[in-house]
This record gives sequence, C-alpha cells and structure tokens, in this order.
Amino acid sequence: MHRYRSHTCGELRSANIGTDVRLSGWLHNRRNLGGILFVDLRDHYGITQLIVHPETPGIEPVIERLGSLAKETVVRVDGRVVSRGAENVNPELPTGEIDVEVREVEVLGASDQVPFTINAEDGVGEERRLEYRFLDLRRERMHRNIVLRSKVISAIRQKMTGLGFTELATPILSATSPEGARDFLVPSRLHPGTFYALPQAPQQFKQLLMIAGFDRYFQIAPCFRDEDARADRSPGEFYQLDMEMSFVEQEDVFAVIEKVMTELFEEFGGGRHVTSPFPRIPFREAMAKYGSDKPDLRAKLELVDVTDVFAGSGFRAFADKHVRALPVPDVAGQPRRFFDEMGDYATGLGAKGLAWVRVGDDGALSGPIAKFLTEENVKALLGATGAGPGSALFFGAGEYDEVSKIMGAVRVEAARRTGHFEEGVFRFCWVVDFPMFERNEDTGAIEFSHNPFSMPQGGLEALETRHPLDVLAWQYDIVCNGVELSSGAIRNHEPEVMFKAFGIAGYTPEDVERDFGGMLRAFRYGAPPHGGIAPGIDRIVMLLADEPNLRETIAFPLNGNAQDLLMGAPSPVDETRLRELHLALRKRD
Repeated sequence: MHRYRSHTCGELRSANIGTDVRLSGWLHNRRNLGGILFVDLRDHYGITQLIVHPETPGIEPVIERLGSLAKETVVRVDGRVVSRGAENVNPELPTGEIDVEVREVEVLGASDQVPFTINAEDGVGEERRLEYRFLDLRRERMHRNIVLRSKVISAIRQKMTGLGFTELATPILSATSPEGARDFLVPSRLHPGTFYALPQAPQQFKQLLMIAGFDRYFQIAPCFRDEDARADRSPGEFYQLDMEMSFVEQEDVFAVIEKVMTELFEEFGGGRHVTSPFPRIPFREAMAKYGSDKPDLRAKLELVDVTDVFAGSGFRAFADKHVRALPVPDVAGQPRRFFDEMGDYATGLGAKGLAWVRVGDDGALSGPIAKFLTEENVKALLGATGAGPGSALFFGAGEYDEVSKIMGAVRVEAARRTGHFEEGVFRFCWVVDFPMFERNEDTGAIEFSHNPFSMPQGGLEALETRHPLDVLAWQYDIVCNGVELSSGAIRNHEPEVMFKAFGIAGYTPEDVERDFGGMLRAFRYGAPPHGGIAPGIDRIVMLLADEPNLRETIAFPLNGNAQDLLMGAPSPVDETRLRELHLALRKRD
C-alpha cells in the first residue's frame, strides 16, 4: 500500500465496503457520541467520516490520539470501509454512504490552534483571512472558487485553441506607457537611472504580433496596474483573456467572444440562463436609458430624459437642469416607507434627495412635488414616460454625469425592490460607439476618452472634418450583469491616422515618435487591419461563483491597500540593494 494513501477523501463509495484503505488529510471536525468517536477527514477531493468504536480491542491509543489532536492536524489513518446503514446515510456528502473504521493513526503534520474556524463561515474579517490565507483557502467556499478558476482557465484555453488561436506569451519587463493607470516600475541594475515597467496590458505587443503575421493570438495574460482597489478590481495585478485578430471588423471579434462566453457561462454557471445573442447598445443610449455604460440588464426598468418637460418652467428645483425620470409600474400602492427608503438610498449615493409622484387611476399625480407641476407638465410627463395608473415616477435633477450615476443606481435598486429584476440569469450586452475624445472638465483640453490606439469611425476623414467630440470610435465594452468584463477595439493601424488622432489630443509628432516609436515603425512595414479585446478572468470567475468581491476568486490577492499581509509585501530593502540599483530614498516633504 502507498505510504500515505490508497484513496482520496472524496473517493470511497458503497462499492468499497469491506476494503482496507489508507487515507491522509486534515482533521476537519470531531464528535464524541456515547463513547463512539466520529472524525471528519478532509483533503482536496472531499470529506470522509472516520469512526472509532471503543470496544475494538487495542483501540485505546487511536481514541486518545484522534480525540486530543488539534483540528487541522494532518494525519494518516488505516482502516476498513463500512456501511453507515440506510438510516444514517448523508445525501449531501458524496461519501455519505460509508464510514472508515479506523485501526491505526499517524500524525504527519501537527497544527497549532487555528485563528479562525475552518469548517464554518464565522464572519472573520478580511484582513485576518488574508493574513492567514493558506487557512482561509481550506474553507469549502474558497477552495471551490479557486478550483472553479482553474477549470474556467482550462476551458478558455481549449475553446480558444479550438477556434484557431495561437497562445503566445508577451514580455513582463517592458517600457513605461504614458496612457492609462500608473505603471509599476522596476529599476535596472545594468542601466543606471532607467526603469522597466510591468505591463498594464499586452496592448502594443499583441498588435505587433498581428503585424508579424500570427493572425489569431491569445494568452491568459498577467497585467499590473498601480491603482486603488474596488470590489470588481484588484490592486496590483490581475489576469485577462487577451486576444487579437487580423483582417477583422467589430462583428468578427464579437462572434468569437460571444461563442466563448456563452459556452463558458453555460458550462460553469450552475444552470443560469445566458443571453444570446448579446444586444448591441450605443454608448449614448446606454447612458440615457440606464445611466451607465455598464448597464445591468437584469433590471427591467429604463430612465427617460424629461429635461424638456421642465425647461424654463416655474418649478425651480427642475428648471434649467438635466432631469431624468424613472417610471416604475404597479407600485403606487406601496406605503410611504417604500418611497422614503428609496430616497434614503439615493441620498446615500450623494443625491440631495429623490423626488417622486404617484399616478392615480384617473391619471392625476400625487406626492411631494405634485403641487408644483402644471397640467401641461403632467401631460408631457405621462406622454414621455408612458407611466400609467398605478405607476410611480422618481426624478433626479442636476448635472448630466451626476444624475446619470445616481439614477442609474436607483434604477437597479428600484427594480430589485419591486419585482422588476430578473434573478438567476447572465445578461450580457455590448456597449458600442464610444466617443473617440472627451473634454477635460478641469482644463478644457480635448483628451482620449477610451483607448488611444482605436480606429476612429470614418478614419482620417472623420478626424479632419468633424468636431472631435462628434467623432465615434470602433471601441466596445462587454458587460455582464452590470459588470464590465473588458474594453476592446478595432485598432488604428495607419500612421497618418495615429498622428492626427494624437495631435487632436495634444501630442506633437515628436511626442508620438518618442512614446510609440516601436508601433509606428511596425505600421510602416505593412500592418493588417486588426482588433481584439481582453475579458478579465477575475471578473468572469467572480460572476460564475456569485461572489460580490473578486478577491474571493484569487488565491493570494492583495488587500484594499495593495498589501500582501501573508508575505509582508511591499517591504523595505537594505542600503546595499539600493546602491546596487543606483537608487536613493527621499522622505516625503
């Protein structure tokens, strides 16, 4: 028999009854019932219940040892598989039809008292969990999430290879980029005063691979960005399904990703329905109807722009402001508390309040602001929103971006509270037709609004003949249940278009040559039309695992302050190492 095990803790079934076996694993739980000792033994594969009968000859040392060892001690046990009997079967456990009657036990790895419970979710704080992440990963939910992540990545590789994509690795040590988030910099020992940058994404390299003629590329790419943490964004590093295709238009990229995502979410989504095909929603329409460029389509409510209804009116709270209404059917009969709670929710988002009215059976409006509305206002409101008897209307007024943000969130919350929200589904969409440029609110300068390497719709002619804020780009986002999985684009592959686009954003030709010389040089030697996207692996697994925070799907994440509490990173280095790297530290002023 093998030194440590003949079977795993998830393997034994009724067909093994009467077999002598050897198992190894962690002491998961222990119970003493009437002198009979029951021990749950856990490994990567599952749990097997061990049983020790006190009347078994010579069993006292085994009882004493198993009865006194700390939970999470690693042991090897020898015993025989026995039936539990029909009345004691545990249908929730794959091994629930059998026990292993223990004859011998050996301690393989002793354990100290663990700082939190492993066999139950006891509400321990995240900082403590990350400090002892190796213990946290023993918990069933976390273990399941990490295994799911592995299976998802394996499936992605198979699907992409099956679609004719070639998996290629791009550099980790590269040049800094002036666009995007902050780079993580790595000082060069051999070239004093210079730095490598860890890639925020393999953007330029994957485009160079298309120019090199590889046609269809992908990788499960590590990316590094020095940015603040959010529930759907991990500080430091993350992984994405990075892909690029040559000789394609936007719909060709969509076809590949829709196929992969649909199959992936059907395979690992636990039976939840997947939207297919994914609807295409122009950016401006998404902002108008949903208040967000990552709309949660599970919410079956839409916003309506009613600014014109109140333009120049005597209702000063709405006059001369951007006003968005949210019609909600069949809620006029809700108690006042419902409306007050919706108002509190909006206030928590930064709103000064949330105006509302009810629509009566006769079409008359009632509520706090009804007295301020003229008959003409009421008629125009009901016509614009389609709100019928029994409906309620919620309003947000102010600056466009602020109203969009608040009312977009109110839309989803109202849908959840009123039964207009679809549970147990994955609702995908593409958000398309992003503006190529935007105006910086502080400086008034024209800037890129998305990916600077995107092809403008209309090409060079559009850049030369249209106002910059009217130019749309071949840029797109893929969104699922209100979570942006990725941005992508059909790339600009023409030098003159690149110079013009960057010129509009304030770059001189010398700036472009300095910052993107490698790309420009490649474009001058025959670049094919190409495009791609890079859905985030962490976010995909977060959705499939139904977790609210993507740190729950990463084995060893940084905390919200970008610290590794287990390994103690970031950490100081000694003066010798600093000198070797030609660095000196300067205290903050």
